[in-house]
Formats: sequence, structure tokens, C-alpha cells
Amino acid sequence: MEHFPAPLENLVEQFARLPGIGGKSAQRLAFYVLGLPLEDARAFADAILDAKRSVTCCPVCRNFTAGGLCPICASPKRDHSTICVVADPRDVAAIERSREYNGLYHVLHGVISPMNHIGPDDLDIKSLIERVAAGGISEVIMATNPDTEGEATAMYLARLLKPFDVRITRLAYGIPVGGHLEFADDATLMRALEGRRDI
Repeated sequence: MEHFPAPLENLVEQFARLPGIGGKSAQRLAFYVLGLPLEDARAFADAILDAKRSVTCCPVCRNFTAGGLCPICASPKRDHSTICVVADPRDVAAIERSREYNGLYHVLHGVISPMNHIGPDDLDIKSLIERVAAGGISEVIMATNPDTEGEATAMYLARLLKPFDVRITRLAYGIPVGGHLEFADDATLMRALEGRRDI
């Protein structure tokens, strides 16, 4: 670009490296940060560094925590016999917002994706197998996304967990609340019919 001083160019480049941020958005963010009072800019930079230094993975579920067990694994009020397997810590937050699930989690930190050179060894699968093998688990819920990689990951894990005599379930799919049948695709309608239940 070379329209701006080198430090500003560098700041724009760093913002552009973030997912979902294009060149113009990166520029807007950089100009916003430059417009902050020095104390606010320092607080912003310190928050990034502090999070990078202090946020780790829970030794049990692999969710983000500020050290030691995460609050979910540490809670005696949670159902410790159920594990919900998700691809990403953001998925934990999404499921927790529903306030319907009261078990534990296991975060894989990705899904199997040969196109992106991500195989089973690149995910936190071994610790999941160890948790189930240790006993006390009655159900494992596969809550990976309903796309090709998520389905492949769920099927792979189901095969690995089959010998442990635990119930393995998959999140139901179907018509979204407030949606209309006429706009649903064939695959969604098929899954909705397969996952129907008594009322």
C-alpha cells in the first residue's frame, strides 16, 4: 500500500490476518485503534497479551480456562456421566446459551478435514477415548457441525467409542424454529423426517 507510515501498515496487516477481516475492515480497525486514547490502546493491547498468557485448555475437557479445571468440569451440579463432543470452544458457548444441556463437554479443537490436511492425530481425540475408557460415562453426544467434515468426524469417533459400551448419539437436524417447509432443502427434510419424535 505505502500510503501510510510503516507502523500503521503493519497494524493494518495484523488486523487483516484475523478471520473474516478483509483489507477495508482491517484499515477501519487500525484507524479506530489509532484514534483511541493511549490508556485505552494500552488496555486493548494488554487484554490481548493477558489472554494469550493466561488462557489455557482444561486438562479434562480441553475447553478454554484461566488455569486448572474449567468451571463446567469443576461443577458438582453437572451430569458427569454425559459428554457432549464439539469441534470448537465457541460451540460450548452456543450450547450453554440454550440452558438445556447439563453434562460435560469435550472440545476437539477442529474436525477431520483431509482437504485442509487435518487428520485424527491433529485433534484432541486421545483424551476423549481415555475419559470414556476410564468408566462412568453413559452417553457421548456428537455435536459437530452437520457438514461433510463434521459428519466424518462424528462417524470416526463413533467407531472408536463403540467398544466401550456407551450410548453414542448425534444432535438432531431439522427445520429451524420459525422456518417454512417450502424453503427447506431435501437433505434437511430427510433428516427432519428421520429424527421425528412422539408428541
